[in-house]
Amino acid sequence: MDTSDHLEHLEHLDKHLAEELAQVARETVRDELHKQTRKQRRSAVLYAASGAAALYAGGAVTVAVGLALAIGLPDWAAALTTGAVLGVASYLLRGAVHRKRSRSSHSDRVIGGTAPAAPPSGLGVPYPPIPAEPPGAPRRRA
Repeated sequence: MDTSDHLEHLEHLDKHLAEELAQVARETVRDELHKQTRKQRRSAVLYAASGAAALYAGGAVTVAVGLALAIGLPDWAAALTTGAVLGVASYLLRGAVHRKRSRSSHSDRVIGGTAPAAPPSGLGVPYPPIPAEPPGAPRRRA
């Protein structure tokens, strides 16, 4: 076997080894992603089931409150009172979210209005920064 044949043989082995290594890496990554996806899917299903159970529990508590109020009030008044209490609770919870958001967005103010949540393209800053001095104004010297 001469030197060129020997080098060709080594190059072929190198290519073969690289292809095998790439295949093993792909399979390992694919298997790991399948495991993670399975775990995340299971967690998502459990969260969804938990949310559904909580929703039904809230409905049962609401019915119980309405029935308890119906002992001393007419049925329509008990239902109206229960609905009003739930409406006030939802309004207060919504207000708490808006207060939290408004506190965190003080640094994002735009002169002449409010900045959109994100630019239309989804990239970068929605508006360019406003310079401290207008363009063409003489510079102050310190």
